[in-house]
Amino acid sequence: MDLFDELLRRTHLSAPSDLGRIVAEQAASIGAGDLVLYLIDYEQAMLVPLGDTGHTSLSVAGTLAGRAFRTTSIVRSAGEDVAGERLWLPLLDGTERMGVMALSFAVDGGVDDRTVTLCERYAHLAALLLVTKNAYGDAFERIRRRERMTIASELLWALVPPLLFATDRVGLAGLLEPCYDNGGDVFDYAVNEDTLHLGMFDAMGHGLAAAGMAAFALSAYRHSRRGGDDLAETYAAMDEAVGGQFPGEPYVTALIARLDLDSGRLSWVSAGHPPPLVIRDGRHVLPLAAPPSTPLGVETRAGPEVAEVSLEPGDLLLVYTDGLTEARGDDGAMFGAEGLGQFIVREAAAGQTAPETLRRLRHAIVDGARGGLRDDASALLVEWRRGTERTLMPGTVL
Repeated sequence: MDLFDELLRRTHLSAPSDLGRIVAEQAASIGAGDLVLYLIDYEQAMLVPLGDTGHTSLSVAGTLAGRAFRTTSIVRSAGEDVAGERLWLPLLDGTERMGVMALSFAVDGGVDDRTVTLCERYAHLAALLLVTKNAYGDAFERIRRRERMTIASELLWALVPPLLFATDRVGLAGLLEPCYDNGGDVFDYAVNEDTLHLGMFDAMGHGLAAAGMAAFALSAYRHSRRGGDDLAETYAAMDEAVGGQFPGEPYVTALIARLDLDSGRLSWVSAGHPPPLVIRDGRHVLPLAAPPSTPLGVETRAGPEVAEVSLEPGDLLLVYTDGLTEARGDDGAMFGAEGLGQFIVREAAAGQTAPETLRRLRHAIVDGARGGLRDDASALLVEWRRGTERTLMPGTVL
């Protein structure tokens, strides 16, 4: 217990930039050395060391650190500079992947299971401290950025919830691209009691003006949701707010939804937004068509239509903006809704979790040889009772 007690005691009055050093110093009390905290960059491609450790950034693809991050598992290897063993452990805030912690033990015969479990708990505490300390400085944000972010992206990233969340009944992952130059897309989610709330917003245009509109729509959504409004009331309140604040031609397309986590009953309202996709049995792509209401801020002539459908255990639900279907894959062809659905099908068949599926989707549309975005692209991928929630955690916590 001294390991955890002392770490908490020493970090009460520490600055964010002190955290890596303190975590490393305290680990020495259990015989661990060369401890490095690696944070995932915004592109979900590189793990960047925190602090002046002498270590270089590591790719998520093709490295031991990357394997620990991708699979949220503990990876063990031979010591690099000394005899013994090196551990690579995911840094998890619940299930959100913050990065990886690496540390070494100069012991013969490998590290025993009890010590491995202790290190996993220590990595978990370090991740929680990273989240807490991030509110008080820019050290972690600077490390995670490989290029300068636009003001519009700065605004939107400050509003979106974490990119990954899971309970024992549902898991979801988010995508917000281009990560350094998004100027009109934003998403939101909340799990309240037995209900998952989802919101996806796409403001007309690109840049700071569009980002401001999207941020306003998101705030209006949260205001109604937290006030207990139903979907029809939420749509009406958002429409009135956006129309009153941004009169004229600008508008916001939106999709707001609620999923009953017990029954799988999904209800949604589309405000001129692309229809969600359901991937069923790992191979069928089902568009959830419903008469759309007018976009937010456009004069409404009739009340919204609330659509409903029942999900089946194991279903994947994808909510997205049209920038994703307009993106081009490695073959240069536009994804389209069908191509997007088939990509999710392939990744699900390969056993990929929701966050890893979206990370790979990002690589295909942004980093691929002939891929590319023509517009902002966002997505929320939801797994309902698929049974993969526990794969988001290392084996020591199962």
